[in-house]
Amino acid sequence: MAGMFRGVSVHKVDSKGRVSIPASFRTILISNDPEYSAERGATVTIVFGNRKKRELECYSEKARIEVDEKIEMMPRGSKSRRMLERMFTTFAHTASVDENGRLVLSSQLRAHAGIGDKAVFMASGDTFLILSEEEYDARVAELEEWQDEIGDDVDPLSFLEAYSNPPGTAH
Repeated sequence: MAGMFRGVSVHKVDSKGRVSIPASFRTILISNDPEYSAERGATVTIVFGNRKKRELECYSEKARIEVDEKIEMMPRGSKSRRMLERMFTTFAHTASVDENGRLVLSSQLRAHAGIGDKAVFMASGDTFLILSEEEYDARVAELEEWQDEIGDDVDPLSFLEAYSNPPGTAH
């Protein structure tokens, strides 16, 4: 995937559910959309199939294709495949970013995530989340709790050592 989503940003949601996507997020969506054109706009897939999470998880076109291909490799008829298909196809909405860099969040999507007149865009690597301000605050509190658990003497990057390539090997 070309680029990763990074950062956090709060945006107003208008009465029609329109919300501006952060410019840096739009750049990633465009660079990961093989069908992108200025007339059509970038495509984003909004997944809302996890009822336990009050979030909208947004995928670039390239990331969505990667997920779909992995699901298609699962045994047809298996419960896991059926459940993932429901999460990523039934409870998903494909949208285009308009010429003003906005996305329309339907009332169903806003209700699922508890979004009112403001939405928080939170980067999550190859996806980004759209959250209510309250849910964002809960995610920040969760991070702070984890930081307290690991203590001041632990470098968070040390958790990545197990996933690093040995010295002298290609990345």
